[in-house]
Amino acid sequence: MTDDRGPTKKPPMRDVLAEAAFALFMERGFERTTVDDIVASAGVGRRSFFRYFPSKEDAVFPDHERCLADMTAFLEAAGEGDPVEAVCEAARLVLRMYAEKPEFSVQRYRLTREVPGLRTYELSVVRRYERTMAGYMERRWSGAPDAALRAEVIAASVVAAHNNGLRSWLRSGGRGDAGAEVDRALELVRAVWGSAAEHPPAPATEDDVIVMIAPKGAPMWRVVQRIESAFGEERGATER
Repeated sequence: MTDDRGPTKKPPMRDVLAEAAFALFMERGFERTTVDDIVASAGVGRRSFFRYFPSKEDAVFPDHERCLADMTAFLEAAGEGDPVEAVCEAARLVLRMYAEKPEFSVQRYRLTREVPGLRTYELSVVRRYERTMAGYMERRWSGAPDAALRAEVIAASVVAAHNNGLRSWLRSGGRGDAGAEVDRALELVRAVWGSAAEHPPAPATEDDVIVMIAPKGAPMWRVVQRIESAFGEERGATER
């Protein structure tokens, strides 16, 4: 008797290697698992492993390269709307990647908490997302005062908000709505930076002087927000 559906399509070798690696990491521990162990479990040679992954650490995060490429393409295709809104939406691409495989994502989160080297690797991956978002905003604000600084600060805020919501969901074991947690955190970014960042202030003339007093210990984002507000009031008074 034949199967009308035809032969089962084999999964990509990259996925086979990643699944074999992660199964061994969970069974034996990351440090005790070697590349030879992984390729033996997957039934391939060492060259096959290094064709897809430069290191064991890369096999723990097999989906980030694709997600980073998706984020880059998304931002390149973004229209002329609010750049802050665009990077917030771009951050949700990372969330969807985690939410597609909740069990794997939770297990990976727990593994990275146990292995310092994986935490360091994860930070380098996060930094690449942050640079991608900052680069997009800097290009959108090209020529505006402090475009690079503003882009870096806002990108860091988006990443921090996204990760706060995502980690809350991961710590819960993947229960509940990951999107709701992240959306709540990103809404704070929109509230603080959205309208203020949409129209960067015009260059100040030599006669423009603004004095701003902030409470000792005030967070930097609050100080920057008050400075931006002062510039906005000054510009509005000039226009009137």
